[in-house]
Amino acid sequence: MDKSQNFSDASEDEDDKNSSTSRNINLGPSGNPHAKPTDFDFLKVIGKGSFGKVLLAKRKLDGKYYAIKVLQKRVILNRREVIYSEQKHIMAERNVLLKNVKHPFLVGLHYSFQTTDKLYFVLDFVNGGELFFHLQKERTFPEPRAKFYIAEMASALGYLHSLNIVYRDLKPENILLDFEGHIVLTDFGLCKEGISQAETTSTFCGTPEYLAPEVLRKQPYDNTVDWWCLGSVLYEMLFGLPPFYSRDTHEMYDNILHKPLMMRPGASNTAWSLLQALLEKDGTHRLGSRDDFNEIKAHNFFSAIKWDDLEQRKVPPPFTPNVVNVLKRKNLYCG
Repeated sequence: MDKSQNFSDASEDEDDKNSSTSRNINLGPSGNPHAKPTDFDFLKVIGKGSFGKVLLAKRKLDGKYYAIKVLQKRVILNRREVIYSEQKHIMAERNVLLKNVKHPFLVGLHYSFQTTDKLYFVLDFVNGGELFFHLQKERTFPEPRAKFYIAEMASALGYLHSLNIVYRDLKPENILLDFEGHIVLTDFGLCKEGISQAETTSTFCGTPEYLAPEVLRKQPYDNTVDWWCLGSVLYEMLFGLPPFYSRDTHEMYDNILHKPLMMRPGASNTAWSLLQALLEKDGTHRLGSRDDFNEIKAHNFFSAIKWDDLEQRKVPPPFTPNVVNVLKRKNLYCG
């Protein structure tokens, strides 16, 4: 029995069949006019991104596995009340993917194509699971392991900033581990392009637990919001919850805006120094506000990190995921 064919049939819902559009969308340099869905065996759904499904697929030509993000064109073209917002998110993601294909800690886009109904983005398949999954399983990470992940995240964010892109949605669910244990950032739907160190935006977006105070206040902000998010993720890895977390969203927002950062046992002095510098409520005084990634690298917390080796993937990861059969894995997600 052809399982991939059955899967493909099952993935078509009635809305998909009844809402086709023949209008093409500009996919830019990544567009491959010769590619088509039948080039792949679609094996399983491995996650959902900002605006579509992500499928594990095996290319028939060479047997290689890819994560393919599939987006319905009707989402972009037919729903007038959300067309501008959603198309902006989808095209921002595509644009960011195009710019980052060679960075070691950002998911790479191989190419894209389209049919009458759908857009397809052929991405790296990253099979070590979400950082969120591993953190939920272990509750906290030892400081050396957290330091390794944070250093690789900072490198990826610094690279995005060098392209005048603010990531804006750093969280454990958007961070994958590859089969060796290196991190890979995914899901660029909330990225904001064209933001240099001296420029700002004021869009209210992101994940509540990790929102910087200036975002909550709807004030203009810049790439320093990413360094706040980095501090929030580091805090969560060390202590099990984001720094100002509450089940009550309004209380959590109030905590982010007004509650001082509380010191907790179990972290080194340099870790606390970094957390205090990253989780500075005034973005103009936050670590990274003057010289961006260079300030992060220079902090004592990273004194043992050899950044050139790290960015060449020469530093051995402190943890290697147990990568099982790709068809059995449940915590996969790409793009």
